[in-house]
Amino acid sequence: MPWDTRRPGGGADGGPEGASAARSQAQKQCRKSSFAFYQAVRDLLPVWLLEDMRTSEAFHWDERGRAAAYSPSEALLYALVHDHQAYAHYLLATFPRRALAPPSAGFRCCTAPGPHLALAVRYNRVAVLRRILRAVRDFPAEERARLLDRQGCSRVEGGGTALHAACELARPECLFLLLGHGASPGLRDADGLTPLELLLRQLDRDAGPVAGTPAATDGPGEQRQRRLLLLDLLVLYTPTGAADSARRELLGDRLRWQRLLGEDKFQWLAGLAPPSLFARAMQVLVTAISPGRFPEALDELPLPPFLQPLDLTGKG
Repeated sequence: MPWDTRRPGGGADGGPEGASAARSQAQKQCRKSSFAFYQAVRDLLPVWLLEDMRTSEAFHWDERGRAAAYSPSEALLYALVHDHQAYAHYLLATFPRRALAPPSAGFRCCTAPGPHLALAVRYNRVAVLRRILRAVRDFPAEERARLLDRQGCSRVEGGGTALHAACELARPECLFLLLGHGASPGLRDADGLTPLELLLRQLDRDAGPVAGTPAATDGPGEQRQRRLLLLDLLVLYTPTGAADSARRELLGDRLRWQRLLGEDKFQWLAGLAPPSLFARAMQVLVTAISPGRFPEALDELPLPPFLQPLDLTGKG
């Protein structure tokens, strides 16, 4: 231990000035050791060294005004930010619940549960996200659902879930992993939008005000293609009757959405026609896979071309 945290006010003369000086010195040492730990994770140093630092050397100044060791949850946040996959895997394998618990107040802005899933989506850490989802497979159903459907801070994350983040940032691999492990596509963010409704607004915004003209839909671009792929994935998991508000939006500007989505997809999403036999078959196939076998069981299915390029391992 680099300093005596048991006596934060233990000045030489025992008076108020000595206590204040000792506290200031402790805060400085905290900042130094905290930055050293951050740098060590950033530089992808070996797991054993990071754990030695976390448990015996690295401290941060917590909300109670005292030196505190980094928890597995806080260490996992650093591992996610810097894509230290080996360290993330170690923390999740060794401390699955503690690693996914809420971090201390200094690492979050509200009382929402642990932000690890949403952070993995925001940084597109597919491999670590997959490991997190593998870790929660053994959690009780209620605890697993609470983590999967965590709604973030309304000020910073718009009150959205990890699915909302995947739609906002166009992360199809993350979206598919979350849906396959049971994340709910029907929850609403602080603006009252489901992931499907948010995605439709993203498509509408990306298209601009002249989406009804032929030039606006020629050469869709990578971003629009990814959003359309997100849409294909979402509708595979969206229950019948759960997209009523999205249907109202589509029917409010039929010509625009017909050009953006194509006639067949528009008819289906707007509730004007049933899904094709192929789409219905895919819905049944993917939703029949239990979270405990996802995504490994996908290898046993004859996936359509639009799903085959997805890298759900994070290795590509």
